[in-house]
Amino acid sequence: MNAPQPLSLRAEGPLSGTVTVPGDKSISHRALMFGALAVGETVVDGLLEGEDVLSTAAALRAMGAEIVREDAGAGGEAGRWRIWGVGVGGLLQPATALDMGNSGTSTRLLMGLIASHPITATFTGDASLSSRPMARVTVPLGLMGASFTTAPGGRLPLTMTGRCPAVPLRYVLPVASAQVKSAVLLAGLNAPGRTTVVEPEATRDHSERMLRAFGAEVRVEDAPEGRAITVTGEAELRPQVIVVPGDISSAAFPIVAALIVPGSRVTIGGVGVNPTRDGLLRVLAMMGADVTLGQQREVGGEPVADITIAAGALTGIEVPPEIAASMIDEFPVLFVAAAFAQGTTVMRGLSELRVKESDRIAVMAAGLTACGVRVEELPDGLIVHGNGGDMVAGGATVAARLDHRIAMSFAVLGLRARAAVTVDDARPVATSFPGFVDLMTVLGAVQSPV
Repeated sequence: MNAPQPLSLRAEGPLSGTVTVPGDKSISHRALMFGALAVGETVVDGLLEGEDVLSTAAALRAMGAEIVREDAGAGGEAGRWRIWGVGVGGLLQPATALDMGNSGTSTRLLMGLIASHPITATFTGDASLSSRPMARVTVPLGLMGASFTTAPGGRLPLTMTGRCPAVPLRYVLPVASAQVKSAVLLAGLNAPGRTTVVEPEATRDHSERMLRAFGAEVRVEDAPEGRAITVTGEAELRPQVIVVPGDISSAAFPIVAALIVPGSRVTIGGVGVNPTRDGLLRVLAMMGADVTLGQQREVGGEPVADITIAAGALTGIEVPPEIAASMIDEFPVLFVAAAFAQGTTVMRGLSELRVKESDRIAVMAAGLTACGVRVEELPDGLIVHGNGGDMVAGGATVAARLDHRIAMSFAVLGLRARAAVTVDDARPVATSFPGFVDLMTVLGAVQSPV
């Protein structure tokens, strides 16, 4: 077991510069999976090479897909990935358990793929992933004919056996979740007839966009219960060339860092600004943030822009609960931004945060309190009393609880703390943003010895 890697950042002056962030994690997972189900060669540029996405690649290789990374160029840019797929319905029985590491996305989406194949697979993961509930996925996939044996509480390790042919269904999501929606749609690709998922609120739509690009028949329409997405099964996917935009969930950290460090001005190039993912930008605009989008264009069917952020005053607001689904992963760092706002920021409708890599509401509340920020924990959210832009006290060592977004959020908080804020273990950052510390250093942050 590797030793913990503590992390503490500080700002000795304004942050400045133009940078790019790693490829979008959600799109990277899906590019690998859909490429593995296509017949022929799919090429992916800009793939996020974090541990979560590499877990997906390893699992797909174990089930018959050939996935190869070409060497990066001399400039160190991301390598090009080539995937030779097995076709819808062509996944093979893996010889060993599939180790998902820390990746909930890999686990839930791959369960969807396997659900309509006549194979058995066992999923394992680290301590954080093994604490996360899987019933939200096993229930609808069970209705399609898959069977499951799980650890107590419906958790990993989990063994599933798919069914072929699977039973198509119409499933209304109890809670808006892009992972559950995508898992059911992926199962539906190899089920006869039409499989429909109805979501009460729109969630990230990368699966729908990319499935269409690969040639699947996908229909999206309004339904009495919300937004209905239908995929026609026994699909034949065509290989594609995919360019993965920068991940807005990763960009969130330098965005908030630039907002809270006086005098800062930062540009982040080539970030995906899909309207089902841009909630953070909309909320920050409501708070008065100086955030502008330049060079707006479309790359591989996804809207992309260069985001420029200038430091300035923020005002506390009540965040509309309906916006939560479009920024659920960005709330931890929004809690940090709210700590420096004038007045109180109220955030509700965030029950999903309690079942992420950690209970992100409880862990953020505890860490913020330890650093001198006044907060009130709600069953489904957090109230943060801002300090009007002053520095926070800091001086705490915060437990990241094996959660990459918690670790990065408190590293950003430390940029505006009187005394050092130390994250107890930054190793989980590699799951989604392996170059986080290097990027922050390029912008002017300083890593303190711990």
